Amino acid sequence: MALGQNHTTVMRFILLGLTDQEDQKQLLFAIFLLIYSVTLVGNLGMIDLIRTSSPLHTPMYFLLSVLSFLDICNSSVFTPRLLTSFLTTDQSISFAGCVVQMALMSVHGTGECLLLAIMAYDRFVAICHPLLYHTIMSKCFCIQLVVVTYAVGMFISAVQTGNAFSLPFCGPNIIDHYFCDIPPVLQLACSDTTTANIILLFFSTLVTVPTVSVILVSYAYILVTICRMRSLEAQRKAFSTCASHLTALSLFYGSVFLVYVQPNPESASAYNKILSVFYTVVIPMLKPLVYTLRNKDVKAAVQVRVLNLSRKSSL
Repeated sequence: MALGQNHTTVMRFILLGLTDQEDQKQLLFAIFLLIYSVTLVGNLGMIDLIRTSSPLHTPMYFLLSVLSFLDICNSSVFTPRLLTSFLTTDQSISFAGCVVQMALMSVHGTGECLLLAIMAYDRFVAICHPLLYHTIMSKCFCIQLVVVTYAVGMFISAVQTGNAFSLPFCGPNIIDHYFCDIPPVLQLACSDTTTANIILLFFSTLVTVPTVSVILVSYAYILVTICRMRSLEAQRKAFSTCASHLTALSLFYGSVFLVYVQPNPESASAYNKILSVFYTVVIPMLKPLVYTLRNKDVKAAVQVRVLNLSRKSSL
């Protein structure tokens, strides 16, 4: 097992998971299996609905379909491994498996941050410059934005994952989490992690600050524009087009922010696990519900789809 100097000696990591209580695992397996099933059905259904409903063939819903795809990918990075941990006694993950999981987590996490900012900009153009909306947010431009989102996500993922796993790991190999998150992995390194933590903070800030700034500036302009509208009906309509996106923003950034606002050290691990479950597993399930219940265009498309299906079944 011993390798040369500056080489990794740890071949597998042990993920402690959510619980070590055997009597809780079957219940948790059933709950998370239900959540994952609803996540897949809801987000795949949203993608199919947007693809087949012509009223939803707009930039806003194209970006929403990409967000649904990201949520499917993000949930699939964590949930299958979590479900397996409830059924087996072997809680280990290979070194390569940990690298892949961290890389995919970084790609989709970064992509979601960028896409939420792009969606905020989309709402800004739609409300503040409605006559130029389809010119600015053309299909070609939207596709370019999605490509850039994934390109930036892969770059940040390569840097963050390389930064973590370029360090030597010679034991211990126990991660008090249910997935290979960057901070707990860095804690296992056998060398000084000051530089690695600075790089982690720098690139996390590089993603977070610009995206949050775009969101805040976009909604500041939106709020000013709405307040200048003379018609209450126009104000209500403008607010309604932003409501679902604001809800999704609050869910995602609220939970992610709280993960990094540490409570007292004794409860930090359990606290982070609960919040991590919320933003990695639960929120991807909630987003289709949020966009369905708070968006009249999506609700109308769902009603048309249900009506068409009922007509076909009666024939």
